Amino acid sequence: MTRTIGKYRRELAVAATYVALLLLLAVVTPNFFRAQFRATWVGAAPVLVVAVGMTLIILARHIDISVGSQFSLCGVIAALMARAGMPMGAVVGITLLAGAAMGAVNGTLVAGLGLPSIVVTLATMVIARESLRLWREGDAVRGMPDTFQWFGASQDAGQWMVVLGALAVFAVFAVAMRWLAAGRNVYAVGSDEQAARLAGVRPQRVVFWVFVLTGALTAFAAILNAVRFAIVDPNAGNGLELQVIAAAVVGGAAITGGRGTLVGTLIGIALLTTIGPALSFLDIPPEWERAIQGAIILIAAAASSPVWMRGKAGMA
Repeated sequence: MTRTIGKYRRELAVAATYVALLLLLAVVTPNFFRAQFRATWVGAAPVLVVAVGMTLIILARHIDISVGSQFSLCGVIAALMARAGMPMGAVVGITLLAGAAMGAVNGTLVAGLGLPSIVVTLATMVIARESLRLWREGDAVRGMPDTFQWFGASQDAGQWMVVLGALAVFAVFAVAMRWLAAGRNVYAVGSDEQAARLAGVRPQRVVFWVFVLTGALTAFAAILNAVRFAIVDPNAGNGLELQVIAAAVVGGAAITGGRGTLVGTLIGIALLTTIGPALSFLDIPPEWERAIQGAIILIAAAASSPVWMRGKAGMA
């Protein structure tokens, strides 16, 4: 029991911090739960979907900083198809294929050619972002049909669809990472690629498909985000890559790969996306949001550093 608690110490600490924040809000400003709590989760839902993919990439000992640009591009693609009158099923399917194709480009360059993922995704981030800028010239997509916004449902029902859609994606991947061989292979590659190869795992294939899945998840997240608005902003994904990397790291994923859980990422998303609205309800200047988030990230990173872990082992 003690060993299990120690293994998930980071996740438990972040969960305790989140619960403490909610209790503080319940005591000081209970209006938060009536006016903002659900809206916070509706806004966090697309971020959670992208964070699922980012966690897989980090577990495989890689990084993808192009997800924000992919997110923006896929959102515009979906909006333009919907505005052209295409059925929603086709919009979703083609957008997912577009995201998977962008992920496949990253995966081919990283897994196939052995290029560093940080370099590859930096390049594809710039290419996607600049291509979108030249294509749209900063112009948002307007005139969305009713069948697109909130998936054609009422706002209340649409909000639940967005949140439940994100949670369904999270649940599927959480189960897969825990119980399926494919999930265990991701951990194996991130922990020790050579050992994984000797055990019969093909690291290049695992890394390739992790990038493809992340591209498809980013496209789905872009749809969940786009249906929330009457106007689709081509800059919607700016900074998203930092959000999802931060959530994964805060939730316990080791940037060196091989360690972390999707449950931890979910808790990290919950905490980091609640801080901003909470500050507003607590009458704290919003400028503190980034500072608090940065402090949480630093504490989380320090907690998993080799020096800290050796110190804890020595005290045990």
